[in-house]
Amino acid sequence: MNSTFIFCVVLSYLVGAIPFGLLLSRSSGVDIRSQGSGNIGATNVARLLGKKIGVLTLLLDISKGFLPMFVTAVVIGEGPGHNLSLTLSGAATVLGHMYPVYLGFKGGKGVATGLGVFLFMAPLSVLFSLILFILAVGLSGFVSLGSLLASATIPLWMFFLGEAGWKILLSSFIAIMIWLKHIPNIKRLLSGTEKSWKKRKTS
Repeated sequence: MNSTFIFCVVLSYLVGAIPFGLLLSRSSGVDIRSQGSGNIGATNVARLLGKKIGVLTLLLDISKGFLPMFVTAVVIGEGPGHNLSLTLSGAATVLGHMYPVYLGFKGGKGVATGLGVFLFMAPLSVLFSLILFILAVGLSGFVSLGSLLASATIPLWMFFLGEAGWKILLSSFIAIMIWLKHIPNIKRLLSGTEKSWKKRKTS
């Protein structure tokens, strides 16, 4: 384990930990951690500050998942340690978003950042899960349900499409972490108290 390898993993975590949603909301005078769901992700930002800032947050969170993987691949190059470096880089990036050192390790749920990692590894698998996400949210109105279904199926798509083992392993780890972060949402879905975009739009 050389210094370049360690640098890439640590950098991935620190980039993943950047709370773009919070930074964008502060410019509007709103602390998203104390309003709405209290989450720093794009969904809560969109609810509180509108779709434009929500979409910008989404794109930035996706980019901080994709870019560390890209940089690690370029720096490490092909050869010994390539797959391990990318695996740990992707995991560190998502964990950075979920447990950011800048916010006392209280972060988001990792969906958008995980999406950035998935896009780097297997764009076609992402397309299939994105279709499922759109259908789930469109029919139910629950973004959390779409996120749960999409993340859970990513490893399956990768498996059926013959992706490398390290990609399936990393996507499985990220999916598990996303589900663990969504436990409160799962409880609300089961009890019928989860917030729905359909109800918000109707009201």
